[in-house]
Amino acid sequence: MHLYASTPPPAPGSRPRPTLLLAAAAAVLVLVAGLLLAWPGRAGAAADPLISRGKPATASSAESASLGAANAFDGAASTRWASAEGKDPQWIRVDLGAGATVSRVKLTWESAYAKAYRVEVSADGATWTRIAEEKAGNGGTDDLTGLAGQGRYLRVYGTARGTAYGYSLYEAEVYGTVDGGTPPGGGAFTVVAAGDIAAQCTASDSGCAHPKTAALARRIDPKFYLTMGDNQYDDARIADFRAYYDKSWGAFKAKTRPVPGNHETYDPAGSLAGYKAYFGSIAYPQGKSYYSFDEGNWHFIALDSNAFDQAAQIDWLKADLAANGKQCIAAYWHHPLYSSGGHGNDPVSKPVWKLLYAAKADLVLNGHDHHYERFAPQNPDGKAAADGIVEIVGGMGGAEPYPIEQVQPNSQKRISGQYGVLKLDFTDAGYSWTYVAADGSVKDTSPKYSCH
Repeated sequence: MHLYASTPPPAPGSRPRPTLLLAAAAAVLVLVAGLLLAWPGRAGAAADPLISRGKPATASSAESASLGAANAFDGAASTRWASAEGKDPQWIRVDLGAGATVSRVKLTWESAYAKAYRVEVSADGATWTRIAEEKAGNGGTDDLTGLAGQGRYLRVYGTARGTAYGYSLYEAEVYGTVDGGTPPGGGAFTVVAAGDIAAQCTASDSGCAHPKTAALARRIDPKFYLTMGDNQYDDARIADFRAYYDKSWGAFKAKTRPVPGNHETYDPAGSLAGYKAYFGSIAYPQGKSYYSFDEGNWHFIALDSNAFDQAAQIDWLKADLAANGKQCIAAYWHHPLYSSGGHGNDPVSKPVWKLLYAAKADLVLNGHDHHYERFAPQNPDGKAAADGIVEIVGGMGGAEPYPIEQVQPNSQKRISGQYGVLKLDFTDAGYSWTYVAADGSVKDTSPKYSCH
């Protein structure tokens, strides 16, 4: 690694005598020891904490949606960022969340490495200061220590490729201190989600699915559970909730954050009567059938899509989004705006999508159609957009599956006939998920997304 200064090599043909080498080594040891004693802050630099894991990342380009910038900061050796091929310069940067002192940067290159690059820091993401430079890189791992950079943002700026391809990093690790101390814990947590859950059957019936998805959900043991409506079939009476849902998903009711579906409105005792009687304040924590809550750097919004035509909920949503102080936003309700299943697209939620999109929301979870489907980021008009919302249909919690009928634009993956749950992994700066079947096998793995 070539930084700013280096020691000149011996003159050609010269060979220092062993006695001189020993004396020089002893002198170096004394000098290093003296420096460490005189400058204790640098003595501990090698032990500075990792401050970039899971932080928001951007790049000048990405070879594909699955090779985005977030992959270089996720701690996984199997994922990577890759730039567009054959173009110089290219860069990748990370937002450390606050002003930081950077003491070390470790870069693990894929075979498409940088022959020449700079490591730079910035307080505002506009003006950059170089803290290290490589002019003759050969790939592998570059571990840059003894750095002294200060800024909120760090950028690796590639100026010459080592191959005919692009630039590709498995990991870019930044070490140091944030605001004079170690940054708070990564804020990572896991959530299990599903919709369309309890048919009128119990575990004594071998064909009954919701006890199996409940057992899977309980084994995952998430921070909390989300349900995307139609929690209980067919008319969601309180007697049915007690006879069926309560015998499976009811085991973790206290950790569940539900929303109602259309079947909850069919109750002869009144719309949502059994739903409200069963869940009580869990479903009405703010006195309404819609509510919001925070976890880590995430703001979660639980909505009642049976009442999207009522001004009260829309006005509440506008106020809730305006008051939100979290960087990342996820919302969930029953009826999906986009679906390739039997119910198809439901425009009832388009006004809600517009509000969420304007607020830079990241993720929407829905049920209603009894299949699993994930969509690429898109805007409310269904156009692919880098700043769009990712939608997941997760209606495979236990009700009878529906077939895929008309594949919608931006639909990336569809699974029907396999019951299961969504296992969502959130960090302070992004999210990913797997679709896990009732037998515990992983049927789909998402890309890793950074929050807007």
